[in-house]
Amino acid sequence: MTGSIAHRIAGPGRSRLGPVRIPALLLLLPAAGALAAVSVYPVGLGLWLSFRDTSLAAPDDAFLGLRNYQDLIADPTFWNAWLHTVEFTVASTLAETLLGLGMALILYEWFIGRGLVRAAMLIPWAIPTVVTSKMFGWLFDGQNGIVNHLLRATGLIDQNINWYGSTDTALLTIIIADVWKTTPFMALLLLAGLQTIPRSLSEAALVDGAGPWATFWRVRLPLLMPTLLIAALFRALDAFRIFDLVYVLTGGGPADSTETLSTLTYKTLFSTLQFGYGSAMAATMFATEVLIAGVFGAVLIRKLRETER
Repeated sequence: MTGSIAHRIAGPGRSRLGPVRIPALLLLLPAAGALAAVSVYPVGLGLWLSFRDTSLAAPDDAFLGLRNYQDLIADPTFWNAWLHTVEFTVASTLAETLLGLGMALILYEWFIGRGLVRAAMLIPWAIPTVVTSKMFGWLFDGQNGIVNHLLRATGLIDQNINWYGSTDTALLTIIIADVWKTTPFMALLLLAGLQTIPRSLSEAALVDGAGPWATFWRVRLPLLMPTLLIAALFRALDAFRIFDLVYVLTGGGPADSTETLSTLTYKTLFSTLQFGYGSAMAATMFATEVLIAGVFGAVLIRKLRETER
């Protein structure tokens, strides 16, 4: 009887779930429209411009096909920036993941003042990147920086090092600044992952005679691996589009030794006003990030399947 009443209410030829689904889709339309306006449309416009000879410095605007990408492949400046971006991404992600894991393991254990330490740990991450750039500019100043002073005082160096003014150390300085700022973010993500692992598993391993290292390697790390990969994925994607830290601290110099894809694309778009060529750079950068996400996603799916077994 209940079914017949529901059928009469819904009306002949109408799905019972129809009146529920249509309003739900309508409620999603504003969010979908906003997402399309701020994400889908800019990406689509950038891809369209990458196939054109669009420049604000000249009135010409013609369709070029793949010529911008062909010029990009033959451009040593682009490959120099791409290599620096990859070096920065690999070095910073690896260092921040390892240091963040160590910090998470320490903060996971109980000790007096743990809550205060957890809160203070997030201060570097909360500081704006521009402020971090200026701060490290003063710390690593080649003449009056405190880093050179401390290294000379401990006898590690005999003379000042021009940290971000030398092609040999400029990229290293940027990596150090980024590691200092972003490691707390990695530690926070990994700490959340550690707290999802039941303590009973570690206690059982200790009862079976496993030491701290064996417990971490055999129990905690396999269960933490999905969280570790997700955190590394977020950090790698964020590191690959590094802009503000480089732009404020070195501007891509000296001698393009710290030029990244983001800074080079910015200069091409807004300094030389080559919208077509700059859009091709941005599209190549986007494709590289998709590739990075695909590799991490494949490894993550494999690890999740291994964990389910």
